[in-house]
Amino acid sequence: MSFWRTRQGVGVLLIVLAALAFAGLDTATKHAVTLAPVLMLLWFRYVFQAVVTFALRFPVQKQTLLTTPNPRFQALRGVLLLITSACSFFGLQYLPVGEFTAMVMLSPLVATALAAWVLKDHVSPQRWLLMAMGLCGVLLVVRPGGQVFSWALLFPVLLVTTYAWFQVLTSRLSGEENPYTTHFYTGLVGALVMSPIAVFSWDTAALLAHWPWFMLIGFLGTFGHLMLIRAYMRASAPVLTPYLYTQIAFATFSGWLVFKHVPDTLAWFGIAVIAASGVGNALLSAQELAMQRRAMATPA
Repeated sequence: MSFWRTRQGVGVLLIVLAALAFAGLDTATKHAVTLAPVLMLLWFRYVFQAVVTFALRFPVQKQTLLTTPNPRFQALRGVLLLITSACSFFGLQYLPVGEFTAMVMLSPLVATALAAWVLKDHVSPQRWLLMAMGLCGVLLVVRPGGQVFSWALLFPVLLVTTYAWFQVLTSRLSGEENPYTTHFYTGLVGALVMSPIAVFSWDTAALLAHWPWFMLIGFLGTFGHLMLIRAYMRASAPVLTPYLYTQIAFATFSGWLVFKHVPDTLAWFGIAVIAASGVGNALLSAQELAMQRRAMATPA
């Protein structure tokens, strides 16, 4: 049987689709913030997710879509992703898409460190070394005198922190929650929090004039996360995570295609180091999982 017809093969295809959607989301956002208020775009992105997820899943799940044993964790998870999105929407006003994405992809490594601290997970020396390698890559991208060195670097720094906590909490909730319920509450929490805030920068004329961009941002954000859900329902994280780093390539290409931005030589090297550390982290996870399975299968 062809690999692409297996569950793992389909999962890989879905994760690449998610990476493509997220790169497109960042590119569309960078352009849309020049046309409409950021807070309105952020509000619409979560309203779209809540409404579409409810419309697609409620006929299938009925009341179970709304049932959660962890309402406080769902609320906290929604707020963390909202802060992450806000950092992305504001940060992309000032930073190139490719470099911004590369820095953000450090999140899984930071989440590993947080899991070691909060969940008491064991972290091997090799993983700490990969984490240091990723940080070195970020320093090459954001070095003084480089193309992206500015106060706006605070946005990806905060984003990496909040998204890492988001990933740790998602890991904590996995197995206890229906993924579509979590997806719905993520959109609902973001929409409820942003509704009173968006009023202060409301611009009906911008919404009517540029509604396709609102729709595109809402669709790409919702579609990307749905593809993530469906991918992880078919294959494990160690198998899928290396393919998430295709988002860096997609984002860099779209940044060149739409905004004519090309990273300088050291930034290219830093991006490659970040991607290599992330892929190495995922491959190490796959190796550890295989060793655990072999140990369980070996008779005492």
